[in-house]
Amino acid sequence: MTADQDLSDEIVATVRQWVERDVIPNASEFEHADEFPEAMFEQMCEFGLFGATIGIEYGGLGLDITTYARLIEELARGWMSLAGILNTHKIGATMIERYGTDEQRQRYLPQMVDGSFRAAFSLSEPDAGSDTRALRCKAVPDGDEYIINGTKMWVTNGVRAKLVMLLARTPDDRITCFLVEKEPGPSHGGISVSRTIPKLGYKGVETVEMSYVDHRVPAAAVLGGDEGLGQGLGYALSALELGRINIAARAVGVGQAAFEAAMRYAQERETFGQPIIGHQAIAFKLSEMATKLQAARLMTYDAARRYDSGERADMEAGMAKLFASEAAFEIATDAMRIHGGNGYTQEYPVERYFRDTPLMIIGEGTSEIQKMVIARKLLERYPAT
Repeated sequence: MTADQDLSDEIVATVRQWVERDVIPNASEFEHADEFPEAMFEQMCEFGLFGATIGIEYGGLGLDITTYARLIEELARGWMSLAGILNTHKIGATMIERYGTDEQRQRYLPQMVDGSFRAAFSLSEPDAGSDTRALRCKAVPDGDEYIINGTKMWVTNGVRAKLVMLLARTPDDRITCFLVEKEPGPSHGGISVSRTIPKLGYKGVETVEMSYVDHRVPAAAVLGGDEGLGQGLGYALSALELGRINIAARAVGVGQAAFEAAMRYAQERETFGQPIIGHQAIAFKLSEMATKLQAARLMTYDAARRYDSGERADMEAGMAKLFASEAAFEIATDAMRIHGGNGYTQEYPVERYFRDTPLMIIGEGTSEIQKMVIARKLLERYPAT
């Protein structure tokens, strides 16, 4: 998927201006209150961000993934949680557009472009996080329906979503993805939000545990129809390429915000008769932060470019996610240290960046999982002769 460069630049610039004007001045207030940013969400809908990468034939903007990564970077620079509202929705839309039947694409994608019909992605379980093959959630066929029982963890947008991309195990021990429709709220049919999970950071967006007790879905809810039976894990892992590009772009955005905050403070704060940026220890630290940030950005854009070209980008997306997330944590930590005692207070935003960055190290596969993915792909690309 490609996009007109002028259009892409215009959309990115518009979102950047909005972030500067409306998001940055208000993000800390919403974040500390752990309050869903309804007005910001509505503005994102107006921008068309929920349909940014959905094809124009379904009413979306049809933007390429490189532009999407730039948009995520801008959102995360203002408040990382805004990018999180988009991520699972985009994973769901990508799975439907890539693997859904014609009927499923026509049914769901036009509804998903304006944000009124949002998706959640539900793979992890209490005992199946990184070990995706340990899923216990069951989907048992019963006539022309499936009966679902199980518990899912770490479901972002689980309360507000109207569609859940649910991974469950069928009696033949295969993992299948089901398109589970629900009404927004704490319960629907046999689905209930068991609890809301309190978090260190990534606030303002609900992360929940969801329970399924004898919840029925039609057989037509299998993603990809009959051909999709048993293919759910492959579908999900393929779509997570986009999820990892999202996480990498988020990390770049938060890293940029932390770096900018440190640069401002280092020029304003004086010790021993000069701004602290004049001290070699601080200047060297800022130089290292800027270098890590630039490397993370280039790796993220490279992964997005490969995705756009149709190349396999699982290794590059994993590399970008691994490097950018670790770099963002280091940059946020150094920004807080440059702020000294002020960095430990809620009067400056660096404490939020410090709390938000660990999510990127964990989300969409931990750094350790990324290393495993990268190592497997290296063996494929560089076999012994």
